[in-house]
Amino acid sequence: MTDTKLFQDVVRARHSVRAFLPTVVPDALIREVLVDAQHAPSNCNAQPWVIHIVSGARRDAISKAILAADDAGRITPDFPFATSNFCDAYRERTAAQGKAYYEAIGVAREDFDERRTASQLNLSFFGAPHIALLFMPVVGENEVRVAGDLGMYGQTFLLSLTAHGLGGIPQTMLGFYADTIREELGIDPSFKMLFGISFGYPDPNSAANSYRIEKVAIEESVTFHS
Repeated sequence: MTDTKLFQDVVRARHSVRAFLPTVVPDALIREVLVDAQHAPSNCNAQPWVIHIVSGARRDAISKAILAADDAGRITPDFPFATSNFCDAYRERTAAQGKAYYEAIGVAREDFDERRTASQLNLSFFGAPHIALLFMPVVGENEVRVAGDLGMYGQTFLLSLTAHGLGGIPQTMLGFYADTIREELGIDPSFKMLFGISFGYPDPNSAANSYRIEKVAIEESVTFHS
């Protein structure tokens, strides 16, 4: 077993890592993280997550395939997502995150070529040596609740990474290439991809990891009743 941090330190230190060292995470350590994540709560204890961990040559093959799909405009999300659908404070927060990231890596707002190059770093997993791909079964009217279960699994996975000195980034963008990823890994189409998590050892010297986004005060999100 590896040393872990106190919960408050972990939950406040966790952030989305956008640059990784090429160092491979030992299998035993990945298994520790997976065991932690398996303790995530789920509706009626269904544990509906189906996780694929991809490393090495398969990781490289998937990156190549989804980059090719992106160039060809072959976008096949199982679930729609567009930040343009956010409004008011939610849109402001997403815009602030994007602005902080591009400023940190020195990409100007009007430099569309560089912004596309930076966006495509998602598809090479920001250099992370490992990816966790989160799939869910088709469950009809329970779909939203099952997606919530996968969200709780993903957060538990991310917190465990942080506790073990690793880092990760949840990437909705990977879900835009669900068909390509299923084809590459031979996954049954009945399993729908929600998102992926690139993970590994954070690169402490990268500008992409040099900034932090402030969280809003709880008064903006929480209403107390008594």
